[in-house]
Amino acid sequence: MSAGTAGRAPYEGERSIGELFAAATNDLSALVHDEIALAKAEIRADVKRGVTGGVSFSVAGVVALASVPMLSFAAAYGLQALGLTLGWSFLIVGGAYLLLAALLGLLAMRSFKKIEKPHRTIEGAQATADVLKNARPRPATKEEIDRALGRIS
Repeated sequence: MSAGTAGRAPYEGERSIGELFAAATNDLSALVHDEIALAKAEIRADVKRGVTGGVSFSVAGVVALASVPMLSFAAAYGLQALGLTLGWSFLIVGGAYLLLAALLGLLAMRSFKKIEKPHRTIEGAQATADVLKNARPRPATKEEIDRALGRIS
């Protein structure tokens, strides 16, 4: 006699409680692995968009902080050589760099706005939770046992 059969011998082909529990655990484990794989697939595209946006922000920062001081002086003195006063020359160069930084920032914002929630993963996890909440154990029918044993196709 196997444990959990309430003092009776199991029918031919009938599984014990332990075997049923192991099968349910394996099925649940496979379901969780599939949900994780789906989440990874959905999130991977959003991570790529996030990286693109982060790189754009980084480039905007580098342009605004590193190249501005070096190139500003050269451009401002070049404009002064064309006949503008030194004050106007520096103002024009500074405005051009701010415009470039704003353009790169807008490109980064466009990349970030394309990021979405993993809708399919959320729906699948909610459906799984609903099924598990409403699941009721029931004994297998004779037909199900015969089908599992290959007696019926």
